Amino acid sequence: MRVNSTDLQNSFGKYLALVEKEDVIVLKNGKAVAKLSNYFDYRDYIKEEAKDYNSKNYKRVSYQEYRELIEGSDQRYELIDGEVFLMASPSFRHQMLVNKIAGIFYNYFKDSKCSSLTSPLDIKLQGYAPKFKEDPNVVQPDIMVICDPENVVDDKYQGVPELLVEVLSPSTKKRDLILKLNLYSKSGVREYWIVDPENMKITQYIFTEDRDIEAVNDLLSDQILKSEHFEGLKIQVDEIFSKIN
Repeated sequence: MRVNSTDLQNSFGKYLALVEKEDVIVLKNGKAVAKLSNYFDYRDYIKEEAKDYNSKNYKRVSYQEYRELIEGSDQRYELIDGEVFLMASPSFRHQMLVNKIAGIFYNYFKDSKCSSLTSPLDIKLQGYAPKFKEDPNVVQPDIMVICDPENVVDDKYQGVPELLVEVLSPSTKKRDLILKLNLYSKSGVREYWIVDPENMKITQYIFTEDRDIEAVNDLLSDQILKSEHFEGLKIQVDEIFSKIN
């Protein structure tokens, strides 16, 4: 849209509203002298807590904008389908659960080609969407099992983990149960465990090679969780939650 400077001065509020949809070119004596553009700061769209999950204050943030945001920052962030989430500092209980499971994983995988790692480590996932090839999602799962060391390039992991574990917390519950469940299944992850401290249970999702959910198992305190893809990897659920609550 083009408008002369006099009209802009007389109806500035009107053009501020219009600029949300298109740029406004300012004319003086018939010559373009300025451009009024919509300003977008992706930092205004960072979501911090679970209450922000359904916020209407949404604008898709690109991977490049995400990189600019985290550069030089001491904070931890995740980028999922164009939304940026600030990761809160984990609680004592959360870390106790992570450490217990990580210890079991370490002992199981220590003599294999697979490795068990804990957050923080950026994992770039694409899902099925071609748009994510150059504009990926970035997550930091609590625990990850990777079996493709050849995909560690320049000291950064570029592959897809076989198994991921998330420990629920109030600020991440909806993200872990909905956004990440969908992302992990569509990205080629084979198995996903969700640890629920409040209900003292672990939910195991098993995904097919076609990236659909094959099975869902809820394991309570008197049960044993057995990995579908790693023979002999198992967890006694009540031992994980002992001395936690």
